[in-house]
Amino acid sequence: MLLDYGAESHLIEQISTRFGKALGCSSTEISLIPSAIVLTTLVEGRSITTTRRAHAQPINMSIVHRIVSICVLVEQNPGNLAMVERRLDGLHANSYSSWLLIPMIGLACAAFSHLHGADWAGFLVTFLAASIGMGVRLWLSKLNYSMLIVFALTAFTCTIIASFATYQNFSQTGGVVLSSSVLLLVPGFPYINAILDAFKGYSSMGWGRWMEATLLTFMTSLGIILAMSLLGIKGW
Repeated sequence: MLLDYGAESHLIEQISTRFGKALGCSSTEISLIPSAIVLTTLVEGRSITTTRRAHAQPINMSIVHRIVSICVLVEQNPGNLAMVERRLDGLHANSYSSWLLIPMIGLACAAFSHLHGADWAGFLVTFLAASIGMGVRLWLSKLNYSMLIVFALTAFTCTIIASFATYQNFSQTGGVVLSSSVLLLVPGFPYINAILDAFKGYSSMGWGRWMEATLLTFMTSLGIILAMSLLGIKGW
């Protein structure tokens, strides 16, 4: 679950080891790759190795925080396996409603455009482009499309709508609008995790996460370039 929801590798290893110690394991060893975890525990002279595949989920630091809290709790009550299982089974991601998420993402991108000098017409277009783009992203994600396809199509949609800012000089800051409307696709968290993993000695995880973030950036750029080519827009 820690790997699914975006925790850094050092935290995953640390929490797994602490859980093992609190639950009576003599030793807990863990090996991480971006798509799976291999865990070996030593209990009363018996070694048990298990592999768990990671399932990509939206980044959710609330889940990560609650798992850490469970770890602290079991350290205070060692050996209480039933409590750990009950609390872990009760963990569920509490997603925000799309009716709240979509306008707030649009407002965030529009505010960024305004901070970078966009006029009020540009502010409005950025809000519409980012909001509709976020709606497209959520819709495609629910249809279980690959995140690479989702990012490309969302970037294409945002750029198409943002281009209205340049139509008949509706806004004098069309370039700012075009760049701000796709900010919802910046994979900042994967890049941060990749750098943290690399500096802390988890090279394979760092490279894997870096490649994932780079591919998302590439597909976003591809969607933007395709939209701008179709519309004949010359850069930002």
